[in-house]
Amino acid sequence: MKLIEKIVLHNFKRFRNLDLALNDKLNILIGENETGKSSVLSAVNLALSGSRTQIEAIGVERLLNCDAVEEFLNSNKDYNSLPIMFVEIWLNEQNNHELSGKNNSRDVDYDGLRMECGPNNELGPEIREILQSNDRMFPFEYYEVKFNTFQGNAYSGYKKFLRHLSIDTTLIGHERATREYVRNVYEANLEGAERQQHQHLYRKAKEDFSRSALSTLNERVEGYAFSIKSDPKSNLDTDLTVLEGGVPIDHKGKGKQCFVKTDFALARATGPRQVDLLLLEEPETHLSHVNMRKLIGKIRGAHNQQLLIATHSNMISARLNLRNTILLHSATDQAISLNDLPKETGRFFIKAPDHGILDFVLSKKSILVEGDAEYILMERFYSEISGRTLEQDDIHILSVDGTSFKRYLDIAKLLNIKVAVIRDNDKNYSLHCEDRYRAYVGETIKVFADRDEERYTFEVCLYCDNRGICDEIFGEARRSLSVQEYMIKHKTDAALALLETERDVTCPAYIQEAIQWISS
Repeated sequence: MKLIEKIVLHNFKRFRNLDLALNDKLNILIGENETGKSSVLSAVNLALSGSRTQIEAIGVERLLNCDAVEEFLNSNKDYNSLPIMFVEIWLNEQNNHELSGKNNSRDVDYDGLRMECGPNNELGPEIREILQSNDRMFPFEYYEVKFNTFQGNAYSGYKKFLRHLSIDTTLIGHERATREYVRNVYEANLEGAERQQHQHLYRKAKEDFSRSALSTLNERVEGYAFSIKSDPKSNLDTDLTVLEGGVPIDHKGKGKQCFVKTDFALARATGPRQVDLLLLEEPETHLSHVNMRKLIGKIRGAHNQQLLIATHSNMISARLNLRNTILLHSATDQAISLNDLPKETGRFFIKAPDHGILDFVLSKKSILVEGDAEYILMERFYSEISGRTLEQDDIHILSVDGTSFKRYLDIAKLLNIKVAVIRDNDKNYSLHCEDRYRAYVGETIKVFADRDEERYTFEVCLYCDNRGICDEIFGEARRSLSVQEYMIKHKTDAALALLETERDVTCPAYIQEAIQWISS
């Protein structure tokens, strides 16, 4: 099985230096917008494609790191200090002498590919003239791209050292994106000189059609003649499509297109023309919940392919195991792998209800509560105690079953997320609030509960601190139950009623303490 073991980026888009180790099978890139998830997929796609045309279509100025450019323009602009950009694809051992060598950033013998973009030294005099001027102009137009193996041999897209497909579902429905997908699928299944043979036969068929079918018509047209286009914009690549059930995929709905394209790519996992690597950009786009679950099942069953997925989906991140997740931050080039999470925690989130786990992973501060009632009132309490909103302080609230707190705290410890756990003491503060979390509590994790074991649950605390209001609001609704018993038995309804009242509701002291700590 052909695999990418590591991706190294230097001065590529937002990354000054990124060293990203990959799992053999599944790799899920997560992060906020502008953290570089798409950039990683783009880098791999460009390096494996070996296509100068693609680089030219994008433009060097959009690929070269803007901070590197700015630093150079603010320096003495020495020609030898011009920044270079490179992407390295470190492969597992391929038993191919063409790939193995030291032409890499670590200067060690390894199998791999390197795409490098730097100044064209043949145009050195022209570049130096530009640099000596007073203009703050960077010579993007004088840069060239080179594709070389670690052995040092040049390569292009005609030789597939690793077959890959790239699917960007955010562009589904765009004619150009569909055409690009079909072309990639077509090229991934070609062998030897089949492409040249197909192009030749297709052009010949066009010429035969012009000579036969159009000949009679042309005899009637004086001074002119009809023919079939044979220019580069009208060729086999532009006319090919993929059918599913006899219907072209570009005639299907966007959600169906997403599913068909991904399913087709995953099906190419065996045989001499198998797809070794699948790059998926936001596979959740346009998919219904049902089709999302089907797609996750197909991805989970892909045993002979390496997958690199960029996503914003809670379901994909959790159901495909958080331990396969790689977190990217906008503030740093260092990626964080969640592979060190306990295996039990990874398995838990595969089966757990969808509680917005990705929101928790991406948060800097979070409050975990163990019930809907606490969740309903927490935003009001937070605003009253801190004088700010949760959004202003970038704090995320998650309602979690109390038995699951440790699973979230495993993630918090690994990612250094500041977390306040708010829970009931369940009539034994020492056991439920201290002993249970002793391995987690520290500078960034604290557990808050009422120490009075008579105040054993949130509703009891609310009633004790707001007896007059509660008696007034819930006195008529109860029958045989006391007001406190009514609130315990109807937790959500009671919380909603207190949320909607215009009277001041006293926040229990342990929750006040939690809010003051998390907001500091």
